[in-house]
Amino acid sequence: MCMTDPISDMFTRVRNACAIKRESVDVPASKMKLAILKILKEEGFIKEYKNISTAQSQGLFRIYLKYGPLKQQVINKIDRVSKSSIRIYKKSGEISRIFGGIGLGIYSTSKGIMSDNECRKLKIGGELIGIVS
Repeated sequence: MCMTDPISDMFTRVRNACAIKRESVDVPASKMKLAILKILKEEGFIKEYKNISTAQSQGLFRIYLKYGPLKQQVINKIDRVSKSSIRIYKKSGEISRIFGGIGLGIYSTSKGIMSDNECRKLKIGGELIGIVS
């Protein structure tokens, strides 16, 4: 099966796993997904991620999802904003807070993949990959 947008596929797998309150979800590995997972872990949206490599597959990331004390979802919304058909770019002054600072914007910049907070600190813009809240 040909996958046209692997980042969107990862977001959909995480969204679906959160909806049915799964402990973990597996996604195919890539460098860009690794950078996004690092940001999600630093910001507290996921517990952990591990690289699982087997002989027959190229490699997988196992993402351990995070829930509140009463099994409330930590990730309520995870969406891909910039798609292959429509790219969304933001200048450094246009980067705003997502849901009043509760959410997280993930940007692809000339310095790598970073969160909206890092982009504002370094005063650089880039392509808005997705939002998480």
